[in-house]
Amino acid sequence: MTVGDRVALEVLETPQDLVHQPADLREVATHRENLLAEPVLDRILDPLGEPIRRGGGDPSKRFELGARPLEHAVERGSVGPLLDPLFGAVDGALVHTWQMYRGGRMRVDELDYDLPAELIAQRPQARRDESRLLVYERVSGQVHHRTFAELPDVAGGALVVVNDTRVVPARIPIERPRGEVLLLERVGENGLWEGLARPTRRLHAGRRYGDLELLEHLGEGRWRLRLHGEPAGQTPLPPYITEPLADPERYQTVYAREQGSAAAPTAGLHFTPEVLQRLDVERVTLHVGLDTFRPITVDDLSEHALHGERYEVTPEAWERIHAAARVLAVGTTTVRVLETLARGGPLAGRTHLFVTPGFEFSRTNALVTNFHLPRSTLLALVMAFAGVEETRALYQEAIDRRYRFYSFGDAMLIL
Repeated sequence: MTVGDRVALEVLETPQDLVHQPADLREVATHRENLLAEPVLDRILDPLGEPIRRGGGDPSKRFELGARPLEHAVERGSVGPLLDPLFGAVDGALVHTWQMYRGGRMRVDELDYDLPAELIAQRPQARRDESRLLVYERVSGQVHHRTFAELPDVAGGALVVVNDTRVVPARIPIERPRGEVLLLERVGENGLWEGLARPTRRLHAGRRYGDLELLEHLGEGRWRLRLHGEPAGQTPLPPYITEPLADPERYQTVYAREQGSAAAPTAGLHFTPEVLQRLDVERVTLHVGLDTFRPITVDDLSEHALHGERYEVTPEAWERIHAAARVLAVGTTTVRVLETLARGGPLAGRTHLFVTPGFEFSRTNALVTNFHLPRSTLLALVMAFAGVEETRALYQEAIDRRYRFYSFGDAMLIL
Protein backbone atom coordinates (compact mmCIF):
# COMPACT_ATOMS: atom_id res chain seq x y z
CA MET A 1 0.00 0.00 0.00
CA THR A 2 1.50 3.34 -1.04
CA VAL A 3 1.34 6.47 1.10
CA GLY A 4 -1.78 8.44 0.40
CA ASP A 5 -3.98 5.51 -0.67
CA ARG A 6 -7.43 5.47 0.85
CA VAL A 7 -8.55 2.25 2.49
CA ALA A 8 -12.21 1.45 3.26
CA LEU A 9 -12.54 0.12 6.79
CA GLU A 10 -15.51 -1.89 8.05
CA VAL A 11 -17.21 -0.36 11.08
CA LEU A 12 -17.19 -2.97 13.81
CA GLU A 13 -19.51 -3.20 16.80
CA THR A 14 -18.19 -2.14 20.17
CA PRO A 15 -17.67 -4.88 22.77
CA GLN A 16 -20.72 -3.59 24.62
CA ASP A 17 -22.85 -4.17 21.54
CA LEU A 18 -21.75 -7.78 21.48
CA VAL A 19 -23.49 -8.42 24.80
CA HIS A 20 -27.06 -9.49 24.33
CA GLN A 21 -28.67 -10.94 27.51
CA PRO A 22 -28.22 -14.18 29.79
CA ALA A 23 -29.24 -17.67 30.78
CA ASP A 24 -27.80 -20.89 32.10
CA LEU A 25 -28.21 -24.68 32.13
CA ARG A 26 -29.48 -27.78 31.07
CA GLU A 27 -32.78 -28.44 29.40
CA VAL A 28 -33.22 -29.18 25.74
CA ALA A 29 -36.51 -29.54 23.91
CA THR A 30 -37.17 -32.76 22.07
CA HIS A 31 -39.13 -30.97 19.35
CA ARG A 32 -39.37 -27.44 18.08
CA GLU A 33 -43.03 -27.17 18.95
CA ASN A 34 -44.49 -27.16 22.47
CA LEU A 35 -41.63 -25.06 23.85
CA LEU A 36 -43.46 -22.85 26.32
CA ALA A 37 -42.64 -23.05 29.99
CA GLU A 38 -45.30 -25.61 30.89
CA PRO A 39 -44.07 -28.30 28.46
CA VAL A 40 -40.53 -27.49 29.60
CA LEU A 41 -41.63 -27.95 33.20
CA ASP A 42 -43.13 -31.31 32.26
CA ARG A 43 -39.70 -32.48 31.20
CA ILE A 44 -37.99 -30.91 34.22
CA LEU A 45 -40.34 -32.44 36.75
CA ASP A 46 -41.26 -35.73 35.10
CA PRO A 47 -38.45 -38.30 35.24
CA LEU A 48 -40.53 -40.56 32.99
CA GLY A 49 -40.85 -37.96 30.25
CA GLU A 50 -39.33 -38.00 26.77
CA PRO A 51 -35.59 -38.55 26.40
CA ILE A 52 -33.59 -35.45 25.72
CA ARG A 53 -32.65 -34.53 22.22
CA ARG A 54 -29.13 -35.53 21.23
CA GLY A 55 -28.92 -33.98 17.81
CA GLY A 56 -30.47 -31.59 15.39
CA GLY A 57 -33.51 -33.54 14.21
CA ASP A 58 -32.64 -34.14 10.56
CA PRO A 59 -29.38 -36.14 10.66
CA SER A 60 -28.28 -34.55 7.39
CA LYS A 61 -28.33 -31.15 9.07
CA ARG A 62 -26.53 -32.08 12.26
CA PHE A 63 -23.11 -30.66 12.89
CA GLU A 64 -20.35 -33.20 12.85
CA LEU A 65 -18.28 -33.02 16.00
CA GLY A 66 -15.07 -33.97 14.25
CA ALA A 67 -11.83 -32.82 15.83
CA ARG A 68 -10.90 -30.69 12.81
CA PRO A 69 -7.87 -28.41 13.40
CA LEU A 70 -7.58 -29.24 17.10
CA GLU A 71 -7.10 -32.96 16.62
CA HIS A 72 -3.45 -32.48 15.64
CA ALA A 73 -2.78 -30.52 18.85
CA VAL A 74 -3.91 -33.23 21.26
CA GLU A 75 -1.04 -34.12 23.56
CA ARG A 76 -1.02 -37.06 25.94
CA GLY A 77 1.82 -35.96 28.19
CA SER A 78 1.77 -34.25 31.54
CA VAL A 79 1.88 -30.49 31.98
CA GLY A 80 3.12 -28.29 34.76
CA PRO A 81 1.64 -24.95 35.81
CA LEU A 82 -0.03 -23.73 32.63
CA LEU A 83 -0.94 -20.17 33.48
CA ASP A 84 1.46 -17.34 32.83
CA PRO A 85 0.90 -13.61 33.50
CA LEU A 86 1.68 -12.98 29.84
CA PHE A 87 -1.34 -15.06 28.84
CA GLY A 88 -3.63 -12.20 29.83
CA ALA A 89 -2.22 -10.02 27.09
CA VAL A 90 -2.31 -12.92 24.64
CA ASP A 91 -5.96 -13.58 25.49
CA GLY A 92 -6.93 -10.08 24.49
CA ALA A 93 -4.65 -9.81 21.47
CA LEU A 94 -5.10 -13.24 19.90
CA VAL A 95 -7.52 -15.74 21.39
CA HIS A 96 -10.80 -13.93 20.90
CA THR A 97 -9.68 -12.40 17.62
CA TRP A 98 -9.75 -15.90 16.15
CA GLN A 99 -13.49 -16.19 16.77
CA MET A 100 -15.17 -14.79 13.69
CA TYR A 101 -18.73 -14.28 15.03
CA ARG A 102 -20.13 -10.80 15.56
CA GLY A 103 -23.08 -9.63 17.61
CA GLY A 104 -24.45 -13.06 18.51
CA ARG A 105 -25.45 -13.83 14.90
CA MET A 106 -25.34 -17.57 15.38
CA ARG A 107 -27.78 -20.24 14.25
CA VAL A 108 -29.13 -22.37 17.06
CA ASP A 109 -28.42 -25.57 15.10
CA GLU A 110 -24.72 -24.77 15.50
CA LEU A 111 -25.23 -25.79 19.13
CA ASP A 112 -26.23 -29.35 18.16
CA TYR A 113 -24.12 -32.44 18.69
CA ASP A 114 -24.70 -36.17 19.13
CA LEU A 115 -24.02 -37.83 22.48
CA PRO A 116 -24.31 -41.54 23.30
CA ALA A 117 -26.92 -41.93 26.05
CA GLU A 118 -24.59 -44.01 28.19
CA LEU A 119 -22.28 -41.00 28.65
CA ILE A 120 -24.94 -39.04 30.55
CA ALA A 121 -23.83 -39.35 34.18
CA GLN A 122 -26.64 -40.67 36.36
CA ARG A 123 -24.84 -40.36 39.67
CA PRO A 124 -21.89 -38.43 41.10
CA GLN A 125 -18.47 -39.97 41.54
CA ALA A 126 -17.83 -41.65 44.90
CA ARG A 127 -15.41 -38.81 45.66
CA ARG A 128 -16.02 -35.40 44.12
CA ASP A 129 -12.47 -34.71 42.97
CA GLU A 130 -12.14 -38.11 41.25
CA SER A 131 -13.90 -36.60 38.23
CA ARG A 132 -11.81 -36.35 35.10
CA LEU A 133 -10.56 -32.95 33.93
CA LEU A 134 -9.94 -32.16 30.27
CA VAL A 135 -7.44 -29.28 30.11
CA TYR A 136 -7.34 -27.13 26.96
CA GLU A 137 -4.73 -24.43 26.35
CA ARG A 138 -6.25 -21.89 23.95
CA VAL A 139 -2.97 -20.31 22.86
CA SER A 140 -1.08 -23.52 22.05
CA GLY A 141 -4.12 -25.64 21.21
CA GLN A 142 -2.82 -28.47 23.37
CA VAL A 143 -5.14 -30.83 25.24
CA HIS A 144 -4.25 -32.73 28.43
CA HIS A 145 -6.22 -35.26 30.45
CA ARG A 146 -6.05 -34.97 34.24
CA THR A 147 -8.23 -35.53 37.31
CA PHE A 148 -9.99 -32.73 39.13
CA ALA A 149 -7.81 -33.27 42.20
CA GLU A 150 -4.94 -31.96 40.05
CA LEU A 151 -6.62 -28.61 39.38
CA PRO A 152 -4.32 -26.70 41.82
CA ASP A 153 -1.32 -28.03 39.88
CA VAL A 154 -2.47 -26.38 36.64
CA ALA A 155 -4.28 -23.28 37.96
CA GLY A 156 -1.01 -21.35 38.01
CA GLY A 157 -1.82 -19.09 40.96
CA ALA A 158 -4.97 -17.62 39.43
CA LEU A 159 -7.67 -16.28 41.74
CA VAL A 160 -10.42 -18.93 41.63
CA VAL A 161 -13.92 -17.43 41.78
CA VAL A 162 -16.85 -19.68 42.76
CA ASN A 163 -20.62 -19.22 42.92
CA ASP A 164 -21.73 -19.99 46.48
CA THR A 165 -25.47 -20.23 45.79
CA ARG A 166 -27.34 -23.09 47.48
CA VAL A 167 -30.10 -25.13 45.81
CA VAL A 168 -33.58 -24.81 47.33
CA PRO A 169 -35.62 -28.02 47.87
CA ALA A 170 -37.90 -26.48 45.29
CA ARG A 171 -39.91 -29.33 43.75
CA ILE A 172 -43.22 -29.30 45.63
CA PRO A 173 -46.10 -31.71 44.81
CA ILE A 174 -49.76 -30.74 44.39
CA GLU A 175 -52.30 -33.41 45.29
CA ARG A 176 -55.48 -32.15 43.59
CA PRO A 177 -55.22 -31.80 40.68
CA ARG A 178 -52.16 -33.98 40.70
CA GLY A 179 -49.20 -31.88 39.68
CA GLU A 180 -46.15 -30.01 40.89
CA VAL A 181 -44.64 -26.58 41.39
CA LEU A 182 -41.01 -25.76 40.81
CA LEU A 183 -39.98 -22.71 42.84
CA LEU A 184 -37.76 -20.48 40.75
CA GLU A 185 -37.07 -17.32 42.68
CA ARG A 186 -38.06 -15.56 45.90
CA VAL A 187 -39.52 -12.22 44.76
CA GLY A 188 -40.51 -10.51 48.01
CA GLU A 189 -41.29 -10.80 51.69
CA ASN A 190 -44.05 -12.89 53.28
CA GLY A 191 -43.31 -15.99 51.23
CA LEU A 192 -43.71 -14.50 47.75
CA TRP A 193 -42.12 -16.57 44.98
CA GLU A 194 -42.19 -17.03 41.25
CA GLY A 195 -42.45 -20.60 40.03
CA LEU A 196 -43.50 -22.97 37.29
CA ALA A 197 -46.66 -24.99 37.93
CA ARG A 198 -48.44 -27.83 36.19
CA PRO A 199 -51.07 -28.61 35.06
CA THR A 200 -51.53 -24.87 34.50
CA ARG A 201 -54.89 -25.21 32.73
CA ARG A 202 -56.43 -26.89 35.79
CA LEU A 203 -54.97 -24.47 38.34
CA HIS A 204 -56.69 -21.27 39.43
CA ALA A 205 -55.42 -17.96 40.78
CA GLY A 206 -56.60 -17.25 44.33
CA ARG A 207 -56.72 -20.91 45.39
CA ARG A 208 -54.50 -22.66 47.89
CA TYR A 209 -52.96 -26.05 47.16
CA GLY A 210 -51.43 -27.34 50.37
CA ASP A 211 -48.77 -24.85 51.46
CA LEU A 212 -48.91 -23.10 48.07
CA GLU A 213 -51.27 -20.25 47.26
CA LEU A 214 -51.37 -19.30 43.58
CA LEU A 215 -51.74 -15.54 43.20
CA GLU A 216 -51.34 -14.68 39.53
CA HIS A 217 -50.67 -16.55 36.30
CA LEU A 218 -47.82 -14.78 34.50
CA GLY A 219 -48.09 -16.77 31.29
CA GLU A 220 -46.21 -19.74 29.84
CA GLY A 221 -46.75 -21.79 33.00
CA ARG A 222 -45.16 -19.19 35.31
CA TRP A 223 -47.02 -18.13 38.47
CA ARG A 224 -46.58 -15.60 41.22
CA LEU A 225 -47.37 -17.49 44.40
CA ARG A 226 -47.13 -17.46 48.17
CA LEU A 227 -45.46 -20.30 50.03
CA HIS A 228 -46.69 -20.70 53.59
CA GLY A 229 -43.55 -21.75 55.43
CA GLU A 230 -40.11 -22.51 54.04
CA PRO A 231 -39.44 -24.70 50.99
CA ALA A 232 -39.57 -28.35 52.01
CA GLY A 233 -39.85 -30.18 48.71
CA GLN A 234 -37.48 -32.40 46.79
CA THR A 235 -34.19 -31.53 45.13
CA PRO A 236 -35.04 -30.44 41.56
CA LEU A 237 -32.72 -32.71 39.58
CA PRO A 238 -32.51 -32.25 35.80
CA PRO A 239 -34.77 -34.53 33.71
CA TYR A 240 -31.91 -36.50 32.19
CA ILE A 241 -30.99 -37.85 35.66
CA THR A 242 -33.41 -40.73 36.07
CA GLU A 243 -31.86 -42.41 39.12
CA PRO A 244 -32.82 -41.19 42.61
CA LEU A 245 -30.12 -39.27 44.47
CA ALA A 246 -29.17 -41.05 47.68
CA ASP A 247 -27.66 -37.95 49.31
CA PRO A 248 -29.23 -34.57 48.34
CA GLU A 249 -26.03 -32.84 49.50
CA ARG A 250 -24.27 -34.25 46.45
CA TYR A 251 -26.29 -31.76 44.38
CA GLN A 252 -24.81 -28.94 46.48
CA THR A 253 -21.28 -27.59 46.30
CA VAL A 254 -19.19 -27.96 49.45
CA TYR A 255 -19.03 -24.16 49.67
CA ALA A 256 -22.78 -23.55 49.09
CA ARG A 257 -24.01 -20.83 51.44
CA GLU A 258 -26.68 -18.49 50.03
CA GLN A 259 -29.91 -20.45 49.48
CA GLY A 260 -31.85 -19.35 46.43
CA SER A 261 -31.18 -21.51 43.35
CA ALA A 262 -33.47 -23.83 41.41
CA ALA A 263 -30.40 -25.72 40.12
CA ALA A 264 -26.81 -26.26 41.19
CA PRO A 265 -23.84 -24.44 39.63
CA THR A 266 -22.56 -27.85 38.60
CA ALA A 267 -18.96 -26.94 37.74
CA GLY A 268 -18.44 -26.49 41.48
CA LEU A 269 -19.65 -29.99 42.39
CA HIS A 270 -16.12 -31.38 41.83
CA PHE A 271 -14.47 -29.36 44.59
CA THR A 272 -13.49 -30.91 47.92
CA PRO A 273 -12.21 -29.07 51.01
CA GLU A 274 -8.76 -30.45 50.22
CA VAL A 275 -8.76 -28.99 46.70
CA LEU A 276 -10.05 -25.64 47.98
CA GLN A 277 -7.25 -25.44 50.56
CA ARG A 278 -4.69 -25.47 47.77
CA LEU A 279 -6.30 -22.60 45.87
CA ASP A 280 -6.81 -18.87 46.33
CA VAL A 281 -10.62 -18.65 46.34
CA GLU A 282 -13.13 -15.79 46.23
CA ARG A 283 -16.94 -15.98 46.23
CA VAL A 284 -19.78 -14.44 44.26
CA THR A 285 -23.47 -15.36 44.32
CA LEU A 286 -25.84 -15.93 41.41
CA HIS A 287 -29.15 -17.69 42.02
CA VAL A 288 -29.93 -19.97 39.09
CA GLY A 289 -33.50 -19.42 37.93
CA LEU A 290 -35.83 -19.68 34.93
CA ASP A 291 -33.22 -18.87 32.31
CA THR A 292 -31.40 -22.05 33.26
CA PHE A 293 -34.36 -24.20 32.25
CA ARG A 294 -35.61 -22.46 29.15
CA PRO A 295 -34.46 -24.00 25.87
CA ILE A 296 -33.53 -21.83 22.93
CA THR A 297 -36.62 -21.72 20.71
CA VAL A 298 -35.49 -19.40 17.92
CA ASP A 299 -33.34 -20.05 14.86
CA ASP A 300 -31.07 -17.05 15.52
CA LEU A 301 -29.38 -16.98 18.92
CA SER A 302 -29.55 -13.17 19.09
CA GLU A 303 -33.37 -13.38 19.23
CA HIS A 304 -33.46 -15.51 22.39
CA ALA A 305 -35.25 -13.58 25.18
CA LEU A 306 -34.11 -13.80 28.80
CA HIS A 307 -35.66 -12.94 32.17
CA GLY A 308 -32.40 -12.41 34.07
CA GLU A 309 -31.15 -13.85 37.36
CA ARG A 310 -30.24 -12.30 40.71
CA TYR A 311 -26.64 -11.91 41.81
CA GLU A 312 -24.68 -10.28 44.63
CA VAL A 313 -20.97 -9.60 45.25
CA THR A 314 -19.45 -7.98 48.32
CA PRO A 315 -17.27 -4.88 47.82
CA GLU A 316 -14.30 -6.72 49.33
CA ALA A 317 -14.71 -9.66 46.94
CA TRP A 318 -14.96 -7.44 43.88
CA GLU A 319 -11.91 -5.47 44.95
CA ARG A 320 -9.86 -8.68 45.05
CA ILE A 321 -11.30 -9.92 41.75
CA HIS A 322 -10.78 -6.61 39.99
CA ALA A 323 -7.13 -6.42 41.13
CA ALA A 324 -6.21 -10.05 40.40
CA ALA A 325 -3.59 -10.72 37.73
CA ARG A 326 -5.61 -13.67 36.45
CA VAL A 327 -9.09 -14.93 37.28
CA LEU A 328 -10.31 -18.52 36.89
CA ALA A 329 -14.12 -18.60 36.87
CA VAL A 330 -15.82 -21.76 38.14
CA GLY A 331 -18.88 -22.23 35.98
CA THR A 332 -20.87 -20.20 33.48
CA THR A 333 -22.89 -18.50 36.22
CA THR A 334 -19.69 -17.09 37.71
CA VAL A 335 -18.61 -15.83 34.29
CA ARG A 336 -21.86 -13.91 33.87
CA VAL A 337 -21.44 -12.20 37.24
CA LEU A 338 -17.81 -11.27 36.58
CA GLU A 339 -18.48 -9.91 33.11
CA THR A 340 -21.57 -8.01 34.30
CA LEU A 341 -19.52 -6.20 36.95
CA ALA A 342 -16.62 -5.63 34.57
CA ARG A 343 -19.06 -3.70 32.37
CA GLY A 344 -20.08 -1.39 35.21
CA GLY A 345 -22.93 -3.40 36.69
CA PRO A 346 -23.87 -2.81 40.35
CA LEU A 347 -22.62 -5.14 43.09
CA ALA A 348 -26.14 -6.52 43.53
CA GLY A 349 -28.96 -6.79 41.03
CA ARG A 350 -30.09 -8.85 38.06
CA THR A 351 -27.85 -9.85 35.19
CA HIS A 352 -29.24 -10.04 31.68
CA LEU A 353 -25.88 -10.82 30.15
CA PHE A 354 -26.12 -13.37 27.33
CA VAL A 355 -22.63 -14.49 26.30
CA THR A 356 -22.42 -15.72 22.71
CA PRO A 357 -19.56 -16.13 20.22
CA GLY A 358 -18.08 -12.73 19.49
CA PHE A 359 -18.28 -11.61 23.13
CA GLU A 360 -15.23 -9.76 24.46
CA PHE A 361 -14.27 -11.12 27.90
CA SER A 362 -12.97 -8.50 30.32
CA ARG A 363 -12.45 -10.27 33.67
CA THR A 364 -12.40 -14.00 32.87
CA ASN A 365 -8.99 -15.45 31.99
CA ALA A 366 -9.73 -19.15 32.51
CA LEU A 367 -12.86 -21.26 32.95
CA VAL A 368 -13.79 -24.51 34.70
CA THR A 369 -17.02 -25.89 33.29
CA ASN A 370 -18.93 -29.14 32.84
CA PHE A 371 -20.01 -30.54 29.46
CA HIS A 372 -23.35 -28.98 28.55
CA LEU A 373 -26.54 -29.88 26.72
CA PRO A 374 -26.92 -29.14 23.02
CA ARG A 375 -28.93 -26.03 22.14
CA SER A 376 -28.20 -24.47 25.52
CA THR A 377 -27.02 -20.99 26.34
CA LEU A 378 -24.28 -22.60 28.44
CA LEU A 379 -22.77 -24.27 25.40
CA ALA A 380 -22.92 -20.93 23.57
CA LEU A 381 -20.91 -19.32 26.39
CA VAL A 382 -18.26 -22.04 26.24
CA MET A 383 -18.00 -21.58 22.47
CA ALA A 384 -17.59 -17.85 23.03
CA PHE A 385 -14.67 -18.50 25.38
CA ALA A 386 -12.90 -21.40 23.66
CA GLY A 387 -13.97 -20.89 20.03
CA VAL A 388 -16.78 -22.55 18.10
CA GLU A 389 -14.81 -25.13 16.12
CA GLU A 390 -12.46 -25.67 19.06
CA THR A 391 -15.38 -26.48 21.36
CA ARG A 392 -16.80 -28.97 18.87
CA ALA A 393 -13.41 -30.67 18.69
CA LEU A 394 -13.07 -30.74 22.50
CA TYR A 395 -16.52 -32.26 22.90
CA GLN A 396 -15.68 -34.93 20.33
CA GLU A 397 -12.42 -35.63 22.16
CA ALA A 398 -14.39 -36.02 25.40
CA ILE A 399 -16.88 -38.37 23.73
CA ASP A 400 -14.14 -40.46 22.17
CA ARG A 401 -12.43 -40.80 25.55
CA ARG A 402 -15.70 -41.66 27.31
CA TYR A 403 -15.92 -38.63 29.56
CA ARG A 404 -19.13 -38.35 31.59
CA PHE A 405 -21.48 -35.53 30.59
CA TYR A 406 -23.83 -33.00 32.23
CA SER A 407 -24.56 -32.23 35.88
CA PHE A 408 -22.84 -35.21 37.53
CA GLY A 409 -20.31 -35.58 34.74
CA ASP A 410 -16.67 -34.65 34.31
CA ALA A 411 -15.18 -31.18 33.87
CA MET A 412 -13.14 -29.13 31.43
CA LEU A 413 -10.56 -26.43 32.21
CA ILE A 414 -10.08 -23.85 29.46
CA LEU A 415 -6.90 -21.80 29.87
